[in-house]
Amino acid sequence: MSNADFGSLTIFLFFLLAAARILGHLFARLRQPKVIGEILAGVLLGPSLLGHFAPRVSAVFSLQTGPGQSLQAAAVVAFLYNFGLLLLMFASGAETKGLFNREDRRQVAWLGAVGTGLPFLLALCAAYFLPLDLLAGRVTARTPLLLVVSIAVAVTSIPVISKILHDLQILHTRFARLVLGVAVIEDIVLWAVLAVATALAASGSVPQRTIAIHVASSLAYFAFGLLIAPPLLSRLTRARWNVLAKTSPIAYVVVVLLAYSALASLVDVSLVFAAFLAGYAIVQEKDLLPGAVASVSEFSFAVFIPIYFAVVGYKLDLSKTFSLTLLAGFFLFSSTMKLLSAGLGAGLAGFRVRDSVNLAVALNARGGPGIVLASVAYDAGIINAVFYTTLVLVAVLTSQAAGAWLEHVLRSGNPLLSGETLTGICGENHQIPEVLIPKS
Repeated sequence: MSNADFGSLTIFLFFLLAAARILGHLFARLRQPKVIGEILAGVLLGPSLLGHFAPRVSAVFSLQTGPGQSLQAAAVVAFLYNFGLLLLMFASGAETKGLFNREDRRQVAWLGAVGTGLPFLLALCAAYFLPLDLLAGRVTARTPLLLVVSIAVAVTSIPVISKILHDLQILHTRFARLVLGVAVIEDIVLWAVLAVATALAASGSVPQRTIAIHVASSLAYFAFGLLIAPPLLSRLTRARWNVLAKTSPIAYVVVVLLAYSALASLVDVSLVFAAFLAGYAIVQEKDLLPGAVASVSEFSFAVFIPIYFAVVGYKLDLSKTFSLTLLAGFFLFSSTMKLLSAGLGAGLAGFRVRDSVNLAVALNARGGPGIVLASVAYDAGIINAVFYTTLVLVAVLTSQAAGAWLEHVLRSGNPLLSGETLTGICGENHQIPEVLIPKS
């Protein structure tokens, strides 16, 4: 890479990261999800706005890979984008500890089974009546697209909804525990389904036996990461000869993430799921790694994850890949399915109508996982650019709606759950782990 190419790269990253941090901070001050400001930063600097209305100004710090421009610089940005995605999934996996206790299990089970399973199945059935040809990418297989559409309807965001709950100062409440507990179950199940979808998409037109092996390896890796790897990693971390874990715990955490990713690459499994499972496993040893997980998470949310979300916005070309009809249709379709299903699950769990509405609206926030789903499916060729844009915008709109609704309820003086005070239920057994609180 020449000095000129490196200079262009640093200028691009300066504008991208600075805009993402400034707009993210502005949205946070407005009590809105920070991720929306970070995506908007990419939209402003990308072909949707600046590139469309002021192409000459945009060309000064753009990173289009055309003739005479550096493919190496574009490769660096692609690395930062993908590494930010891995760190985001790692942080999501690390948020799975300490969310469940006995008094919440029945309610979380109803909310998870009905609030997630029902919209997934309804979308799977309804998808046969949808014009899937308008959504499909370069991969023509129907099954991966059906799975992606169903996941998009059922998914709930852990990072965004936890940030909303933190900003509203209700992260310690039972309402927060219920919402985040259901979101964790959804993430584990739906990421496993997405692993199957990407495996099917990658298989293409190869023999069915090869497809079966590919899908089986993805599921086996997921099962290994959930059930077998955590206790093995625990023994490795506690081993006396493990000097790295004792002398440089932050480096050890990063090495674990890279090791999971390397293993996933060897068995041809998406690295996104490897990062989630690495976070799930490493947080079990949070007591032995004082501050390491929190430090990695803090730096990730400060640099790499804002770059990831900003590049997501930068990749959007609303002048060419935007359909208002598709956005309105899928937003209404997915939100209706999710709200009704989550409300029904809350009702079956014994909550009152008002409580059920609050829980359903919170679980309808798709946020980061919805954007990750769009990115993974688009990169795998399962969906096209128009549907990718739609999924990203639906994730933004549902997160915005959830934050606005919960703040409205609290400002009106009403509790989010009947019998729960506005300050929440305090006590040691009701604390959400520190790693759940997104860093600025």
